[in-house]
Formats: sequence, C-alpha cells, structure tokens
Amino acid sequence: MNPSAKGWIPKFLTIVDKQQHIASSCSSLEFYKKLKATGFLYGNSSEAITDKPLSQINLTSSEFTKVNLFQSLLFTFFKKNPNKNINTAIDHIISFYKKTNHNKASFLDKFSIAKKPTDNLEQILADRISGTSFFNKKDNSIFTNTLLFVDVLSFIKFLTTTNDCEIYMENLERDLISLSFFALKSKLDKDNSDEQIIRQIETSSVYLNIQIKETTALGLETLQLTDYSDLEKEYLFDISFLAIWNDKKLDQSEHNFLLQLANKLQVSTSLIKENLEYITVFSEKYSKKIKLFEYQNPLNQIYKESTTTVKLLIERNKKRLLLELSESGELVKLLIQSTKKELTKDEKNKVKDQLLDICKTIPSLTIFLIPGGTLLLPILIKFIPSLLPSAFNENKLDS
Repeated sequence: MNPSAKGWIPKFLTIVDKQQHIASSCSSLEFYKKLKATGFLYGNSSEAITDKPLSQINLTSSEFTKVNLFQSLLFTFFKKNPNKNINTAIDHIISFYKKTNHNKASFLDKFSIAKKPTDNLEQILADRISGTSFFNKKDNSIFTNTLLFVDVLSFIKFLTTTNDCEIYMENLERDLISLSFFALKSKLDKDNSDEQIIRQIETSSVYLNIQIKETTALGLETLQLTDYSDLEKEYLFDISFLAIWNDKKLDQSEHNFLLQLANKLQVSTSLIKENLEYITVFSEKYSKKIKLFEYQNPLNQIYKESTTTVKLLIERNKKRLLLELSESGELVKLLIQSTKKELTKDEKNKVKDQLLDICKTIPSLTIFLIPGGTLLLPILIKFIPSLLPSAFNENKLDS
C-alpha cells in the first residue's frame, strides 16, 4: 500500500478491517494516547497507529500522518455508529469535510460524480495533509499538521450536531491559540523567537477574536474551558505543554502556569510530569526524523516554518493573487494603509473577510482556511503590499 498513490484507501481497508476500527474495548482516551505516541500531535507521525504492517516501502512521515488521520476518523465514526458499514463511514467523512474547512468552491470543483467515494476521500486527505498537495514533501507544513486532531474532535461534533461543527471548530482553534499564547507569556526567559510568536499572536488577536490580557492569570480567566470533554481537555493541555516545553525542562513560572491550567481544565496535575517525561524521550528518539524537534523549542520551529511557507505561497500564486486583488479596490487600499498606520478593528475585520474570500478561489491558499490558518493571515498581510507595483499602489490610494 502506498498512501501517495491512487487507490490506497481500498487497499488499506483490506489490511485493517472494520472490526479493528470499532475497537469496543478501547476508549476514546486510550485511542488518543496511542495516536499521540505515533507523533500525530506533533505534526508528523513516525509510525502508523495500526499494529499491522501497511506497506513494503518506507513510508514518509506525511504518509503515516495521512493514514493515521483516516484511521482516527474511522474510529470516531464507528465508536458512535458500531452497526454501520465502511461505505457509510466514508460518506460521512466526505460530508464533514465538505461542510467545514473544505467547503469552498475551488475544493468542491475537484469532486466528480464519476469518481468513487474513496477516490474523493483520498483527494480530501491529500489536500488536508500539507506536504502532499499544497507543497512538495520537503516543504511540509508543521504548523497546520499540529492541529490535525481538531478535525477528529470536530468530526465527533459533526456526528452529534451537524449544524454546530463549524462554530465548534472556530472556538476550539481560538482556545488552542489563546492557550499557546498564555503559555509563552508565562515563560521567565523568552528568546527572540518567543517574542516574535507573541507579537504575531497579538497582531492576529483581532482576526481570531482573542482577548489579550496583561497577565496569564487574567487571560486564563477569560476562557470557558470547563464544558469540554475529558478528551478535549487532555488535547488542550497537551498542545499548551508543547508550546511551553523548552530545553527538556520547565522553569518555576512555566510549571506554575501548567498548574493553573490543570486547575482551570479540571484535569490531574500528574499530566505535567507525564508530558515532560514523554516528550523528552520522544524528541530524543525522533529528533532527526520529525522536523518539529530539530530545534530546542518546537513552537519556534513552527513559527519559522510558517513564515517560510507563506512567502512561498505568495510567490507561487503571485499572478493569480494580483488578479484577484485588482478586483477589490477597498482591500488593496486597506492593505497599503496597514503598512503606514494601525488599522481599526472594523478595518481589520474587512481585510480578514475579503482576504479569506480570495483564498477560497485559489486552491493553494486554502491553507488559510483550515484550523490554525487564520494565525498566518498577518504574515500574508505583511507581504502582499510588497507584491503590488508602485503604480498600482498609487492608483488605489488616490481612488
């Protein structure tokens, strides 16, 4: 089985049958811990979650991640619908992606009535796993892949209340980014990369509807986290720990933040020690295999990689982007003004909405529409004015 070749899903289903996906003896939290052990939460999987060998070829981390996402969605479906069949599960997964982060015209154009559902799902997963469609394999987007489990949690919501899953996804994304921000703010010794990420999130706060507070304690008070399930709480805690982890240790301030967060989430403080031991061993084992652990602080690597990704996307889509911008005089005017003065909240919201509309029309830019993608918008906004010809700038400002 080759997860990068057409027809991999039917082959996968001959190796791992429905009974293994039902896994009635395995709770959602137990499955989550197995998934975490593969590296899925860190943006790239080092192995597949299934115990059975999947392929005679050496799979890339992106291919393992794609398989693990598919298996996680199947597990989620059959946990709620044990008596349904595989075809029904696949139909529901496709419906979920059409309704949520891939419900865009450019994405739906790829669907064909003549295609089998498994073909359509393979295309969806290829687009969702950055590095198989948006970029070549060496340009893997760690940033968006670290939030892939948001898809799984949102799919649970979709299976329960279809109409609320998009709002749920937005709220969960906001809480994850807020917690990462408060985690970074809690550090006593912040390096340049930490400060850059903090500034980026502060810049993004209007677009993400995040309430930035002067102190971590006040920031945590603004978040409504108690209504989350045990599974959601553990995931929120794990991502927050990933944001704060550095140098294989925690200083007192970082430890205090995690204690406050554990209390806020109403989870056991033993998760602090459990995460520290786990991520230290995992990072040492896969420091060369998983890109996220090439540097001491994973979040710093995410920041560096996301900036490079946005620059690359702008360069590759320059002509199409300029064409779309030429039809939006107000947006261009606001973008140019943003280089000279701070935009108002209403102006920033206009920029966000109009830019996201443009991203919907350009397949490669749909990365800004998936979980976490909104955080990259300030980088996009920063670099767009430099693309515009000077005559273009003058005309728009004079209009």
